[in-house]
Amino acid sequence: MAAPSQSTAFPTLRTPAGDVPDGAPRWNPQRPSAMPHHRYRPAHERVALPLTDRTWPSRRIERAPLWVPVDLRDGNQALAEPMDTARKRRMFDLLVAMGFKEIEVGYPSASRTDFEIVRHLADSGAVPDDVTVSVFTAAREDLIDRTVASLEGLPCTLVHLYTATAPTWRNVVLSRSRAEVHRLILDAAGHLLRRTEQLAGADIRFEFSPEVFNLTEPDFVLEVCDSVTELWEASPDRPVIHNLPATVEIATPNVYADQIEYMHRHLARRDSVILSVHPHNDRGTGVACAELAVLAGAQRVEGCLFGNGERTGNVDLVTLALNLYAQGVNPMVDFSDIDAVREVVEHCNRLPVHPRHPYGGDLVHTAFSGTHQDAIAKGLAHHAERAAERGIAAEEAPWAVPYLPIDPGDIGRSYEEVIRVNSQSGKGGIAHLLRTHHGLDLPGRMRPDFSLAVQRVADATGRELSHKELWELFRTTYIAPALDGPVTLASWSATEPAPGEHRFTCVLRADGQEHPCQGTGNGPLSALADALRTVGIGVDVLGYTEHATGTGPESSAAAYAECRVNGVTRWGAGWDTSVLTASVHAIMAAVNRRDTEAS
Repeated sequence: MAAPSQSTAFPTLRTPAGDVPDGAPRWNPQRPSAMPHHRYRPAHERVALPLTDRTWPSRRIERAPLWVPVDLRDGNQALAEPMDTARKRRMFDLLVAMGFKEIEVGYPSASRTDFEIVRHLADSGAVPDDVTVSVFTAAREDLIDRTVASLEGLPCTLVHLYTATAPTWRNVVLSRSRAEVHRLILDAAGHLLRRTEQLAGADIRFEFSPEVFNLTEPDFVLEVCDSVTELWEASPDRPVIHNLPATVEIATPNVYADQIEYMHRHLARRDSVILSVHPHNDRGTGVACAELAVLAGAQRVEGCLFGNGERTGNVDLVTLALNLYAQGVNPMVDFSDIDAVREVVEHCNRLPVHPRHPYGGDLVHTAFSGTHQDAIAKGLAHHAERAAERGIAAEEAPWAVPYLPIDPGDIGRSYEEVIRVNSQSGKGGIAHLLRTHHGLDLPGRMRPDFSLAVQRVADATGRELSHKELWELFRTTYIAPALDGPVTLASWSATEPAPGEHRFTCVLRADGQEHPCQGTGNGPLSALADALRTVGIGVDVLGYTEHATGTGPESSAAAYAECRVNGVTRWGAGWDTSVLTASVHAIMAAVNRRDTEAS
C-alpha cells in the first residue's frame, strides 16, 4: 500500500526534495530544504572574532557571580500587561527575600509606573541597607534628568546607561558614524556624572551597556568602554560596571565566550571594572552563553527569574543558579521553596511557567517511564539506606539518585510527585507508590503481575492513575476476591494439636452450598490447602510473604501468596490486623482468581 502523500496531509509544508548532497554518508538521506537560508550571514561574517588563544574552556565555575535580576525592568518591558506598582512591589520583596543584593527596578523615564515604583521604594523604606537599586536610562539628557529625579532619598543606587553600538543599529536606527556614537555616549556619561553629583549624601555607582555588544566590532567596544571607565574615574574601591549584552543571540555560545574573554583580557583598568553579561535566548542557548561567559571572565550576570523577556526571553537566573547548586556550588540566593517563587513570578508576570521548565516546572521531577521509575525508586531506597548507615538524616546525605540531578526536597518539592503512573509506567514505579503511600511492599515476582493490570486500565482510560487509584485497583484485584469470590469461608479456625501439626477447620460456601471441611499440615496454610482439596480445589503455595504496613500494635499486616490452583498460577493478597487472617485471605483470593484472566 502506497504511503499517503505528505503534500496532501500538510499542504503548507514543502517536503525537501533536492538531491542528497555529494559526500553525504549512506545513513543520512536528508535532502536540502527550499527555505531561503542564503539570506542569512553566519556570525563570523557579521562580527570579528579576534581571540585565537582562548583559555575559558579549561576553567571551572567554583563560585557564583553577582546575580542581578532585571524582571522589573527588562522582563517587565516584555509583558503584554506591564506590572503595576503593587505587582512590582511584590516581585521586589520576593527578590530581596531570596537574597539578591542588586536589583534593577525600572526605566523611570519610560513610564509613570516605572517612575512611581522607584519613588515608592524610596518613600516606603522597602530597600534594605545592603541592597542596591538599579535604574535604566538611554543616553539622552532629558531621559537622564528624569531618571536622576527618581532617585532622591535612595541611599545606594546604580544608574545603568545604554546605547546601541552595533553597525546595523548605528546605520539604521541612530544614523550616526562610529565617532558620532562614541561622542554621544561620552556626552551622556558626562551629563549623568554631573547630575548625580547634585544628589547630596547618595551613594551612586554607574553601569554602561553597549547594546548589541555581540554584533559590535570588538575594537570599538573596547575604545568606548575604556573611555567611559576613565570619564567616570573608576577605581578598585569604586568600580564601574561594563555590561556586555548578547541583545540578540546570533551565534553559538562559544563565540560569545570568546568575545567576553577578549574584553576581559584587554579592558583598561581591569581591577576597576566589573565585567557583566546580559544574554538573551533567541537561539535557545542563553544559559550556555552565560555559563561560558563566566568561565571567560564575567563577574556579574543580569537575567530574569524563569527567563521571561523579549522574544524568547532573557537568560534564566533560576536555571543558572540551580545549575551551580547541582555542581556543589553555593548559589548565593535561596530556592528552598521554588513553588513559592514560581507562584509570585506567575502572578506578577501573568504568564505561566512551563511544566517542563528546568527545576521549577510541575513535571521536572516526575517520572512516568517504567525504567526511570524503577531506577528512581531503587535510588531513593539506596539513599535512605546509606544515610542510615552513616547515622545522618537523609536530607543531609550526599545525593546520588538516578535521573534526579538534585534532591527535590532541597527546593521544597515532595517525593509524591517524583513517580507518577500512566500507560508508560512500569512495575518499579507502581510498587514505589504503593509502598510510599499505603505501606505495601509487593514481592518482586508479584510486581509484573500487577503492572499488567495497571497497564490495562491506563491504556483504556488514557490518563494518569493516582496512588489512591492504584491502591483501589490492587484491593479489588487481589484482596477483595477472598471475601466475594465464588468460594468463601463462612467460618474457620486454625489449631495446633501437637507441635508441628496444624489443623484447619472451616465451612466453605461454594455454588450456594456450605461444605464442612478439615485439613492438616505442617502449618496453617498447608492445612488450609489440604482442606480445600476435600472439595476438589488443588492448591500449591509457590511463594508467600508478609509484613506489617505500619508501626505499633494496631497496624495492619499484608500477606501475599503465589499459588498454583488446579494447574493455574495466580496471586492473592490479604489485609488484616491479624497476620494469620491476612494469610488465609491471600490464599482464598488466589483460589478465587483461578478463573480470571491473568494480570
